[in-house]
Amino acid sequence: MKNELRNVLEVLALAEKLKCELRHSWLSNGRQESVAEHTWRMSLMVVLLEPYLDKELDTARTLKMVIIHDLVEAEAGDIPAFEVTTASARELKQAKEKQAIENLRSRLGSGIGQHVYELWHEFEDKQTYEAKVANALDKLEVQIQHNHACISTWLEVEQELCMLMGTHTGFDKCLTQLKELIEEAALHKMEQAGIDVAAVKERVAAKYISAV
Repeated sequence: MKNELRNVLEVLALAEKLKCELRHSWLSNGRQESVAEHTWRMSLMVVLLEPYLDKELDTARTLKMVIIHDLVEAEAGDIPAFEVTTASARELKQAKEKQAIENLRSRLGSGIGQHVYELWHEFEDKQTYEAKVANALDKLEVQIQHNHACISTWLEVEQELCMLMGTHTGFDKCLTQLKELIEEAALHKMEQAGIDVAAVKERVAAKYISAV
């Protein structure tokens, strides 16, 4: 067992990098957010929202997926989705992340390593109810954090993305209503900052909705 525990300690050392790996999200005190902080609040969201979801949730499995889903970024790094704009960039990002999860499976062994590997792929595939919930919370937590941050940290594309969360929440009434509350707060924040929300909506319609 000691050899296996050494492998666990190696992965925990790797995971420590997520406390240092910064995301394109800022905290209310002006500090940049780490990947680990994003994952922590996603986990809290699972616990707090579980009673309100449409279906019975395998909470333990969902929490595991949430905790695992960004673990590959300890090796592959965090790249904001809005920066992955070409097919080749997406393929490169996916290749790095798939190699990272393969490395984790190899390092941890066929037992827990295989379990971590399967959880990561379940999250990525978005087929199970638990994976859909985890993915929705991933997107919603990002916007909640943006709502807490100074509006000066928002990029133009982030003004637009706050209106597109419904593509991730439509399968569940609770998450849909939560999305509406978060979007309302985002629009109010933009209006308070003097941003032309109507113009942003026009950009969204032109860039995203008309492209569907």
